[in-house]
Amino acid sequence: MADAVNPSSLDRATILGIVRVQLGEILEKSPEEIGEDVSFSDLGADSLALIELVEALEESLAKYSAGFHIDDEDLEGLLSVRDAVNYVADKLQVT
Repeated sequence: MADAVNPSSLDRATILGIVRVQLGEILEKSPEEIGEDVSFSDLGADSLALIELVEALEESLAKYSAGFHIDDEDLEGLLSVRDAVNYVADKLQVT
């Protein structure tokens, strides 16, 4: 297994890009259509799509932080793209 990428190489803009790409793939939308201020419900993301997003983010972010995990109980507090980005940034201590 390859070593994890240094978390300091991760910034908020990169996290936003990862969220947009992953959500775009799940919802079959272009990442450019997914704004930071849009809610998941406005994008048509149901609970299954959000679970898929969590799994995709955990996989994508594992290279920055081995074992990166989004707790199930935290999922209900993530209502928008901004919420997801802020959550990941806080969890990885990215400014």
